[in-house]
Amino acid sequence: MYTIEMIEGKRNGGRLPEQFCEENYEKVNEFHRGSETPLVKLEETAKICGAAAVYIKDESKRYGLNAFKALGAMYAVHNIVEKLEEGEKPMFVTATDGNHGKAVAWAASSCGCTSAVFMPAGTVPARSEAIASIEGASVFVTDLNYDDAVRKALEYSKEHDGIFVQDTGFEGYEDIPWDITIGYTRMISEAINQLGGIRPTHVFLQAGVGSMAGGITGYLTDRFGEECPVISVMEAVESACIFESVKQGRYVAIGGKPRTIMAGLNCGEANVLTLPVLENHVSFFFKVPDFVTEDGMRQLADEGVVAGECGGIGTGLLLNLTEEMKRRLGIDENSVILLFSTEGDTDPESYERIVNR
Repeated sequence: MYTIEMIEGKRNGGRLPEQFCEENYEKVNEFHRGSETPLVKLEETAKICGAAAVYIKDESKRYGLNAFKALGAMYAVHNIVEKLEEGEKPMFVTATDGNHGKAVAWAASSCGCTSAVFMPAGTVPARSEAIASIEGASVFVTDLNYDDAVRKALEYSKEHDGIFVQDTGFEGYEDIPWDITIGYTRMISEAINQLGGIRPTHVFLQAGVGSMAGGITGYLTDRFGEECPVISVMEAVESACIFESVKQGRYVAIGGKPRTIMAGLNCGEANVLTLPVLENHVSFFFKVPDFVTEDGMRQLADEGVVAGECGGIGTGLLLNLTEEMKRRLGIDENSVILLFSTEGDTDPESYERIVNR
């Protein structure tokens, strides 16, 4: 059975990419104005982990899409559409484990455009059907892992003159991934405003390719500098490419077809644009087994939050931290911890099975 693994980040510091700036945050906030999601105080979780307070951002309420991904996808698609010729209606192409593809398809449909969405092997029908129900969306469930599905989507976009919308950057493909990454900063700017004068001491971020984690890490580092909270990044143990890249000091890709219930984190190749942000500014990295997020999902259900498999990981990790881990993190009775539930019950059957176990 897998156990939780923890390593310290190198925290080399250094200049952030130019995308982390007030002008971009303001553009994102203006675009997403009126979409605010709840910040929930987890009283019982705070008692269990011995902290002063634990808060979680409930992204199941975002735009009625049951996940946070619209923050990046909608912002990126909007920026693309603004540059199109009048009457131009391109096809948007992407790969997804579920939430990102749903957001791209929804954003495309809202603009009167079509979409093609590629999904990896093992995709549950509930997620593919949710995307297929969106007007103009075509769904292709492949026999590939997530990262190969991304490459398939890129190839398809070139063959069909589509626009590739992915949060994974590579040489020659940077603007759209950066728009998606900066779009995610809306979550943290909302949370900071909702906290009022309360300053989080610790922030826990889940990561697949690391774009959301990189976006929020960059925002916090840019805004708070030396007073930045202790940031920890959490990945599914089977596909922890960021953890291994930091640990080994080189870019590490996880091949094969890793299996985890945290489908949105089942990505074996990190976003090369945000990986340096995480390497240079994150304090701790965790590899987290499935049972941890299951614990978190049940705890959140008890406290009134519907969190899917990727949403429960932070709460579950807090419940399972050893005293030594808490000492290294600096978590004590004065700590204020911020978490993100990035999705709701996107696989309802799995959700019911887990929380009622």
